[in-house]
Amino acid sequence: MSTDNSMYDLSGVLDVDAVSSIRPGSSLLISGPAMTGKENLLFESLAVGASNGEGAVGVTTGGRAEDVIEDIQSRAPALDSYRLCAIDCRTDSDRQEYERDDGAYINRVAAPADMTGIGIGITKCFDRLHDAGVDEARLGLTNLSTMITYTDKQTVFKFCHVLSSRLDSAEFLGLFTIDSSAHDDQTLQVIKQAFDGLIEIRERDGTREARAMGIQPEPSDWVEL
Repeated sequence: MSTDNSMYDLSGVLDVDAVSSIRPGSSLLISGPAMTGKENLLFESLAVGASNGEGAVGVTTGGRAEDVIEDIQSRAPALDSYRLCAIDCRTDSDRQEYERDDGAYINRVAAPADMTGIGIGITKCFDRLHDAGVDEARLGLTNLSTMITYTDKQTVFKFCHVLSSRLDSAEFLGLFTIDSSAHDDQTLQVIKQAFDGLIEIRERDGTREARAMGIQPEPSDWVEL
């Protein structure tokens, strides 16, 4: 892999030194119980990158691609929308692939279980960004728990493993969320093996905290979100 691209910095959304210099091509899993801010951390990370000229690809297994685009735009209103792509898993629209008036790109697949379709959509997004001269981008996928519900942990692991390789080749950063309270320890351990590092979120005494693991030799300290 070439070393032309600069490192990715997540310290603006997570005050941990370990995430201030992340290798291009890395894939990180954001894990925590339901309602602990995983999606907010993911979308804020995409928006910060987009504000700095990076591309952003948002994949949602439960929401609307249009809402993903608008969420990122609301967090980074000055960004160039042609750098934005979103994929959803809904079939309630007859527009399966189109470019919005503002330049953002939308792609849809049939269901969260259609991992081949999701992979094809992601490839189209990556190709579109490369064609536009975008060399640095962040992909955010929420959430893997929905995909596991529709399939199984081994199928989702294989999907994540293949996508991690695709991110590595593109030198993009990947962020994925999973609801740790929805799965047993064995399932979580299988899924974690597909990633280069982990951002773990917990809630203690009404305060949300996070730490980074696997990015540096030792886990970071817990910090308040």
